[in-house]
Amino acid sequence: MTGVLVRTDDEVYRVDSVWLGPPRATFPWRARYVSYGVGLLAMILVMFLQRRLGIGLDFFSVAWALVITVVVTRFLGQRIDYERPLGQVVALFGHEVRGPRATTATAGGAVRSGHVRTGPAVAPGRRSGGRRRGRA
Repeated sequence: MTGVLVRTDDEVYRVDSVWLGPPRATFPWRARYVSYGVGLLAMILVMFLQRRLGIGLDFFSVAWALVITVVVTRFLGQRIDYERPLGQVVALFGHEVRGPRATTATAGGAVRSGHVRTGPAVAPGRRSGGRRRGRA
């Protein structure tokens, strides 16, 4: 008796939607459509942060922005697939940032000792408890 192979539809979902382009005019890399959108948003964000930090617009700042954009896009691209789309990853990040946290601050204000009576703990000449010592 031979084994029965059950074909699933997983192969349909494993196909990435990539732009192949016209013959002999394709990009030298394969990227999904969502990667181009994520890369564009990452590049805008990185260049905005560079301007806010006072980094001027020159060759090296744009080159570093491009390198950071590629790293961020690849990092996010590894977490985005057909089972976990970009919108779900962004929503999950938002929930993680805004989620409830354990409180570490203690309640109350400054400690004051005005209501605490100070003085000797036991009146002189008196001992608390049982018999006096020294007498038999």
